[in-house]
Amino acid sequence: MNSWYVRPRMPAMRRIWALADLHLSTAGEKPMHVFDELWRDHDRRMADAWDATVNPGDLVLLPGDLSWARDLTGAAGDLAWIGRRTGEKLLLKGNHDSWWKSRRKVESALPAGCVLLQHDAHDVGPCVVVGARGWTDPADPIAEPGDDVRFRRELERLKLSLDDADRRFGRSKTRVAMTHYPPWIADREPSDVVPLLEAGGVSICVYGHLHGEHHALARTGRHRGIDYRLVAADFVGFAPQALELAGREGDVP
Repeated sequence: MNSWYVRPRMPAMRRIWALADLHLSTAGEKPMHVFDELWRDHDRRMADAWDATVNPGDLVLLPGDLSWARDLTGAAGDLAWIGRRTGEKLLLKGNHDSWWKSRRKVESALPAGCVLLQHDAHDVGPCVVVGARGWTDPADPIAEPGDDVRFRRELERLKLSLDDADRRFGRSKTRVAMTHYPPWIADREPSDVVPLLEAGGVSICVYGHLHGEHHALARTGRHRGIDYRLVAADFVGFAPQALELAGREGDVP
């Protein structure tokens, strides 16, 4: 080899991160510290942690409850906050995202680098991302009338996402699922979401929705072939969590 030869620098591998339940209210209409002092100035702390760890070429998965706004006009500041953060972002609707209605209108309002996960799948380089919001399991003690209909509707939306992944991307890559609601509560039987994730070849599932004392309900770790990660902002210290796509440990009993 000639002495002047310099090995070309390889581009950094794109990393995948996840953070749910941003609960932004940049307009100040619903500050989260009214619920728990832990949330005071959480948007500033999230921004600092996010921008210090996520690289421009990385992807951040955002599994729902992004903004307290009631409509897109009210959500403009919160979406701009997300747009200013480092990396690209894949957004999933949560139960409090009432501003998220027509897909066409939401997409027209998104900042550059933001994409929706809604009834479809996305090949993001090192993995394929699927998912759906989910809902309260009708078997849950807190379930209310009408939850069964919503839950079954979300199952169909998850099927659409998994079918889209099979149709367009096959199964050669790791599959990561985003849900907002937990698909499996600790010390309970798995909801009907879990068999769909398993049959769909999902390796990692990130979710949010659980806060405060409800963190104890989280099913985490590797179970029946899937690594479950609660990434609600208050659970993970208001910082995006890196997903390791290979080399995970064995199943947790």
